[in-house]
Amino acid sequence: MSKDGEVDAQVSSDAGKSEVYVQTVPGTELTFEMISLPEGTFLMGSPTSESNRKEDEGPQREVELDAFYMAKYELTWELFELFFKQNKELFVKLDDEKVVKIDAITRPSPPYEDPSYGMGKDGYPAVSMSTYSALVFCKWLSTVTGKFYRLPTEAEWEYAARAGSTASYSFGEDASLLDDYAVYRKNSNNAYAQVGTKKPNAWGLYDMHGNAAEWTMDEYKEDAYETLGSENPWATPMVIHPRVYRGGSWDDEADKLRSAARTGSTTKLQKRDPQIPKSFWWFTDSNYVGFRLVSPAEQPSPEAQKKFWQTVLDE
Repeated sequence: MSKDGEVDAQVSSDAGKSEVYVQTVPGTELTFEMISLPEGTFLMGSPTSESNRKEDEGPQREVELDAFYMAKYELTWELFELFFKQNKELFVKLDDEKVVKIDAITRPSPPYEDPSYGMGKDGYPAVSMSTYSALVFCKWLSTVTGKFYRLPTEAEWEYAARAGSTASYSFGEDASLLDDYAVYRKNSNNAYAQVGTKKPNAWGLYDMHGNAAEWTMDEYKEDAYETLGSENPWATPMVIHPRVYRGGSWDDEADKLRSAARTGSTTKLQKRDPQIPKSFWWFTDSNYVGFRLVSPAEQPSPEAQKKFWQTVLDE
């Protein structure tokens, strides 16, 4: 689908399967796939009987979500580096108004050290950035493509990870099957893998368990499930830390990869950053945390988008 050259995307769907669209980044040959997830309700959190359950995963409650699209894969370095390396020459052919808006978006300062830690960039998940950096990337991508992209809320992330399952993992309770679905400490050889090397979940999403853990939009609150509403819940962030990341990573044991497992960020993710003040863009000690894109099925108005960026980026 396209509109005034803003969105260059191809949409396909088969009976019984989710709709998928392929987004091309204007001015480049780079693309990424987005999978439609239906509106619905699900039980968020874990039952008290679940093995390795933590207190912050409850009380389990029913949550209602609007329909949205989620990226088939974790965001890769090829896409992220378009943003932070400021390849402006690729976008000079866009409408003048759009070029002005792109140029107005601040790009990350150079990282203190190689953010990939030498684990690879061609087809590998982008890691080591802050939630601020990930959200500014989303604003940049939204401006370049003309389609609204953001991080998932914590509820959206878990809904997508479960893919209809109520078990500990999207594929059931048997953690021995993780080798088929996830890159984690047992099989990672101490490094992340290229995205999509394991089996997807029932909704066609890859690496929801393991590989890179994934940022959400939520501030971490231990009692979030007791205080947030049930319709499209979102713990609007007011602080840099703690923020929620989900899914576990190449450096985690099986229990951290459970669909309900939650982790709150801390300043330890910036421990080795010698800069004063420490970088808002890069977290030196988070080479296991990346992110995945979401786009609401019903696109917000320009006014609503402006308010959103003001909220999440403190503009």
